[in-house]
Amino acid sequence: MTSDPPPPPSPATPAREWLHGVRDTVPMLVGAAPFGLIFGTLAAGSGLSGAGAMAMSAFVFAGSAQFIALTLLASGAGLLVIVFTTFVVNLRHLLYAATLLPHVARLPRRWRLPLAFWLTDETFAVVQHRYATPDGAPHKHWYYLGSCLSMYLNWLAWTAAGVLLGRGVPELSHLGLEFAMAATFTAMVVPMLRNRPTAASAFAAAAVALAARGLPYKLALLLAALSGVAVGVWLDERGAAPADERSAGA
Repeated sequence: MTSDPPPPPSPATPAREWLHGVRDTVPMLVGAAPFGLIFGTLAAGSGLSGAGAMAMSAFVFAGSAQFIALTLLASGAGLLVIVFTTFVVNLRHLLYAATLLPHVARLPRRWRLPLAFWLTDETFAVVQHRYATPDGAPHKHWYYLGSCLSMYLNWLAWTAAGVLLGRGVPELSHLGLEFAMAATFTAMVVPMLRNRPTAASAFAAAAVALAARGLPYKLALLLAALSGVAVGVWLDERGAAPADERSAGA
C-alpha cells in the first residue's frame, strides 16, 4: 500500500512576499545606513538646509547622485550642470529597468510608476534574484514592493539622523564610514559572477572606471557601464553561436 503524495505547497500570499522582500533586503539596509548618515551630515557644509537634504532624499532617492549633487553645490556649479551630471550617473538604472521589464510589464500603472521610482542598486540585486526563481509565484511584485519600501524608509531615516547629528558631531563624516559603500557593492556583485560573460563584464567595467577616473562629471561611471555591457553581450553571443550552428547542422 502506497501513501498519498504530499500536497503541493500553497503559493505565497502578498503579505508573505512583502515580508520576504523586507527580510532579504536587511543586509543592504545595513550597508546603506552609513551613507544616509554621512549625506545628512554633509548637507549643511554644502549650503543645503536640513529640509533640503530631506527633500532630496525623498524626491531624488539616489545615493551616489545625491553625493555628487552636494559636491557640485558646494563648488558653485550651475543647475544645468548638476542636473546633467546626476542624470548621467543614474543612466545605469535604464539597464536595471530593462532587465525587470518582462516581469512587471503586465502590472497596472499604479504599480509600475512607484516601483520604477524606488528602484535602486540594492533593490535590483535582491529582486532580480527573486524573479529568477522559477516557482510560478503570482505575487512577486509584492516582494519587490517590500524591498523598495524598506530601502526608501531606511534612507530617509538615516538622512534625518545625519542632519540631526551633523550639527553636534561635525567630524562624523571623517570616521571612514564610506568604506561600507565598497563592501555593499562587492557583496552584490560577487554572487553574480557565475559565468564567463558576467565575470568579464565586471572586470572590463572596473578597468575602464579606473582608466577614465579623471574625466569630469563622473563620465567614468557611464563609460564603465557601457563597456561592461558591450563585453558581456559580445561574449554571450560568441558562446551562443556554436550552439546555434550545431542546431542548424543537426
